Amino acid sequence: MQMEKKDIRALTKDQLRDFFVANGDKAFRGNQVYEWLWSKKAHKFEDMTNVSKQTREMLEANFVINHIEVDQMQRSEDGTVKNAVRLHDGLVVESVLIPTETRTTACVSSQVGCSLDCNFCATARLKRMRNLEPGEIYDQVAAIDSESRLYYNRPLSNIVFMGMGEPLMNYPNVMKAIDKITSPEGLGMSPKRITVSTSGVSKMIKKMADDEVKFKLAVSLHSAIEETRNQIMPFTKNFPLPELREALEYWYRKTKSKVTYEYVVWKGINDDKKSIDALVKFCKHVPCKVNLIEYNPIDDGEFQQASEESINAYIKALEANDIVVKVRRSRGKDIDAACGQLANKEV
Repeated sequence: MQMEKKDIRALTKDQLRDFFVANGDKAFRGNQVYEWLWSKKAHKFEDMTNVSKQTREMLEANFVINHIEVDQMQRSEDGTVKNAVRLHDGLVVESVLIPTETRTTACVSSQVGCSLDCNFCATARLKRMRNLEPGEIYDQVAAIDSESRLYYNRPLSNIVFMGMGEPLMNYPNVMKAIDKITSPEGLGMSPKRITVSTSGVSKMIKKMADDEVKFKLAVSLHSAIEETRNQIMPFTKNFPLPELREALEYWYRKTKSKVTYEYVVWKGINDDKKSIDALVKFCKHVPCKVNLIEYNPIDDGEFQQASEESINAYIKALEANDIVVKVRRSRGKDIDAACGQLANKEV
């Protein structure tokens, strides 16, 4: 039985150099191939034009490049672009390009489906099938960077991990992807332009702080009342608010980086004064800002967009307590560009 070939992008540069030395070639050949894989974003070994045919055939015999393919691309009237991304094993994830006048943001997925059970989220209805590999995450960003240059004549400026999946449940691969994205040998993007959004996995927030990451942290909060939060996102029973608060305080002590709270206001769920007061109180624990997000209903069920009056009541209370608040309007409605639930927002 033939062994399955390894994705060459799982190798470090040193491992690539060692491979060539072990096969009677020069170590620098590993540098060349590494550059083709990451900086030049080669899809196939035959793309590596400054590498001999014999070397390319040797690579072909030993490895594969499990590159993504943009299976379907939709452009919204507001300029939002949604990619259906097909992986090497036939599974599909989504990524989204969100343009504004001054920047373009990539919203990328970290898992196929999701292991969490947020009741309001379309992705949560898909079981988690597997984690994405670092190269598959990187490829989504590279594809959106190309689309940004093509359609908006400027490189990608920001990345948010708010697509399918919970990034902190695929921590090692997400970190490796970010290393490649920020490396001068990769896309060379500043980590300060990257935001990782979590549903509140407390122990992993602490781990990120210990790892001294340089990117930004966002938390999908949606309620600062335990009972309501558990109703919206049942898995949060495993990550209660006092534990989350402690993790965020630890994050800020270690990183001095503000936290962003992603917060959808729903009619009859968290649009009352008690919910507003609880959020204001929670926001006082660490320096933060709040994004109030317009909701895109996924059906006619219990989760429906709250009234403008409710949104304004939140804004008034937060601003009265010197908490920065922004309202994020839904983007790409005509193409249903929901990468997860929150990706269709203006970032």
